[in-house]
Amino acid sequence: MAKYLLDTNHVSPLVTQANPLQQKIQEKAVEGHSFAICVPVLTEFLFGIGMTPRAARNLAEWRRLSVLLPCFLMDETDAQVAAELQISLRQKGWQLATVDALIAAVALRNEFTLLTTDKDFQAVPNLQIENWLI
Repeated sequence: MAKYLLDTNHVSPLVTQANPLQQKIQEKAVEGHSFAICVPVLTEFLFGIGMTPRAARNLAEWRRLSVLLPCFLMDETDAQVAAELQISLRQKGWQLATVDALIAAVALRNEFTLLTTDKDFQAVPNLQIENWLI
């Protein structure tokens, strides 16, 4: 079964009830696929939903859904991998934000496919990427 790490742009739609992505993830989870997020994604997501007029409703929906998405903590190895990615890509003319480098490091280390719409990740070697929002 596949293992997926969600980027912020794939977590945010989940708090909108009846969003097709919410149903797709729930169906895939029933089939045995696993889903997770990591600390930078959780931070971006909580900030984003906290700034909306529907903050309380979004947070309540997030609490309901969060049991499907365990949150991976990062450690020194992830920080080192992220920094090495940034250096390597910068030397090739690519810019990868620190938050994105940390997300990529977690995905690579744990052999996740990253669900994202962010094209910056395409430059990361060996990173499996899918976009379920197209």
